[in-house]
Amino acid sequence: MILHRRWKTLDGKRLSWLRAKYHFRVHADGNPEHGALGPLLVWNDDEVAVGAGFAMHGHRDVEIVTYVRQGVLGHRDTLGSEGTLHAGDVQVMSAGSGIQHEEFNRGEVPLLIYQIWLQPRESGGAPAWATRSFPARHQHGQFTVLASGFADDSMALPLRAEARVLCATLQAGQQIRHPLGLARQAYLVVVTGAIEVDGEAMDALDGGVILGVDSTVIEAREDAEIIMVEVA
Repeated sequence: MILHRRWKTLDGKRLSWLRAKYHFRVHADGNPEHGALGPLLVWNDDEVAVGAGFAMHGHRDVEIVTYVRQGVLGHRDTLGSEGTLHAGDVQVMSAGSGIQHEEFNRGEVPLLIYQIWLQPRESGGAPAWATRSFPARHQHGQFTVLASGFADDSMALPLRAEARVLCATLQAGQQIRHPLGLARQAYLVVVTGAIEVDGEAMDALDGGVILGVDSTVIEAREDAEIIMVEVA
């Protein structure tokens, strides 16, 4: 079963420097059908203008995964961490008992990012930040685990949540059968291209909740990149 969240149905915001679309309801007056999925609270698709960004601000008790789709992201936080992320890079910030950070477009083109917020297993704890490049994502026809709260995923960035973030690229006509298990659920977004998920056609930037299946079958109608978050 897939609950299709088409791009045009997503809530959003437009400012002079920011274009945002919300796969999950951010405000109380947002789309009531786009509620959280287990610990998956937020999935924002942000476009940030050159030279602009999010000034220093704080978070606590949330796991924030950022995936850079285009451009260059600059990060700085109160832990003393600083980083520059390029397209395909991923960062995980565990806010824990509290952290402040700022993020800006450091490139020469609009910055495109996904920001995914997850509820941690436990409140508090020391805040942390980490980033990594994942060249393996270019291997067609299989998922790469980018970040995970499960010990088996030792090559992924660590999460303090019951969740796993995966990425895959597919060539047109290529298919992935991915096991979920009846106790699991997932949210998938089409980064580029067009796909079918269990027979449901999805276009670029669309999202969908996957529920109640042992495994899901994803087939590329054209060359595509996808991101998926599995939650327990």
